[in-house]
Amino acid sequence: MNTIIKLCNKENLNHTINVNCWIKKKRKLGSMIFMDVYDTSGILQVVVEESNKNFDLINSIPKESVISITGKLVERKDKNYNIPTGEYELIADVIEIYSKSELPPFLIQVETDALEEKRLQYRYLDLRRENVHNNIKFRSKFIHEIRIFLHSKEFCEIETPILSKQTPEGARDYLVPTRNKNFYALPQSPQIFKQLLMVSGFQRYFQIARCFRDEDLRADRQPEFTQLDMEFSFIDEEYIFNFIEEMWNQVFKKVLNYDIPKKFARMSYKDAIERFGSDKPDTRYDIEILDVKEIFKSSSFDLFKNAMNDETFIKAIVLPNKLIDKKNYKNIEKYAKDNGAKGLIWINVENNKITEGSAIKIISEIEAIEILKKESCSTGTILISIDSYNQVHKILGSVRTSLINEMNLEPKNRFSFLWVIDWPLYEYSEADNRYVSAHHPFTSPSLKCIESFDKDKLNAKARAYDLVLNGYEIGGGSIRIYDRELQKRVFASLGLSEEEINKKFGFMINAFKYGVPPHGGIAFGIERILMILLETETIRDVIAFPKNSSGYDLMQDAPSNIDETLLKELGLKKDDEKN
Repeated sequence: MNTIIKLCNKENLNHTINVNCWIKKKRKLGSMIFMDVYDTSGILQVVVEESNKNFDLINSIPKESVISITGKLVERKDKNYNIPTGEYELIADVIEIYSKSELPPFLIQVETDALEEKRLQYRYLDLRRENVHNNIKFRSKFIHEIRIFLHSKEFCEIETPILSKQTPEGARDYLVPTRNKNFYALPQSPQIFKQLLMVSGFQRYFQIARCFRDEDLRADRQPEFTQLDMEFSFIDEEYIFNFIEEMWNQVFKKVLNYDIPKKFARMSYKDAIERFGSDKPDTRYDIEILDVKEIFKSSSFDLFKNAMNDETFIKAIVLPNKLIDKKNYKNIEKYAKDNGAKGLIWINVENNKITEGSAIKIISEIEAIEILKKESCSTGTILISIDSYNQVHKILGSVRTSLINEMNLEPKNRFSFLWVIDWPLYEYSEADNRYVSAHHPFTSPSLKCIESFDKDKLNAKARAYDLVLNGYEIGGGSIRIYDRELQKRVFASLGLSEEEINKKFGFMINAFKYGVPPHGGIAFGIERILMILLETETIRDVIAFPKNSSGYDLMQDAPSNIDETLLKELGLKKDDEKN
């Protein structure tokens, strides 16, 4: 493909070339028209002289029209060294107009005047904007480098079904009705299929897989998304950690020319919660949650005296050598309350003297100094929460994030990878009033609790691991269950009867009769990683045709109503038509 960037070189200087392009902008200066034209590779200045028979036509044609220009490539007098082609310009000879454009609904440039809703409605135009266009090209290169690495390691790329059986995996499924009045489900992940591929003897599998989850949306979620899905036979956690670290080192070097640490830090789930209030902590910032209960054991104030029991915790976050103001505090407090806090204690200390805050009358300077000593400082902001174990960490985890954003704190490095390990096997669901899988029901219990996991669910640990990057979970996986009876025990521990196990997972349990290798794997969210690498605000910026924040496709006007005839064929009725 003869793109602008390929054609603009010294070999073609003073030679005739042909460029197929869009018109970006034009300006008429006396007897000449200067045009900036572009294609997928770059931009080029074109000069149309008054003697050209197409001069009047070009003068009138709208921006964003598609044209073909044949002419001589010459050296540009007023060179623009800010772009790769800025040393050249094209003197137009023959001009062919392929397609005239109407006036676009917004400015097609990096800094546009359009709201996101308008840009998503005309996404095909938004994709012409250089920054968005380059995001998609970067995505292609990123996935290409992943494939190169995995193929070099003898992985087999295998596609698994999109239409499959509905199985409980955490989020709600998207269901697909059929004419026989039954339903397929769109896969939340290829989890069962990739385990069956291990049974099939494919010892190293990967897939760039499309996944679907009907869950509440946010900046790093979409209803449909792309996973790098991987599974290995005859491995353990250590093998996977080493392999993944090697993979991301190579890919980051190829796509960013950036060296990340050869080895990634590791932290237990318990430490992550107690130190950062999150199972996906952003460790680029040194701010940690501190246990300060002992400091207040002699306090005469009821707020602290009533917290001196085993069920209540007093914990704090210190911002060393910086002070927040009342406006900062109000914003941070709102964030804390949105995450379940009844209140948030705040004091500023300057040179070991309390200067302002919401708790000046109940916290002494001696107590404040003792808290600051934990961070080796005499000036700083102290934020304190008093609550149950789960709540105090959830609240201060949200406060930590809010504080980082509110104070625009500088990260200590660009990329911070962290393996979070030693996960609980179960988590308690208040909604269901029972224990559910913390990851999924195919995760192997830790070897230390293999005999007791279904009797002591509170303390049961899993052979699970997440990879966190800059405060985002970018991947998660586990060593899988490969013993048929152990898998049935785990299903039973989740409340599934023998009949339910056979109905939902019978094909998998049956496959496990025929020789299953020890295996494990991991899956990575492609868009989430790209969002971090490209420093975009949402994953919508790295998807060619995304849904909006409500899961709606503004370009196609979808989801939309279905023809009544088709609904009848599927045996379906709308809610408002039911008795």
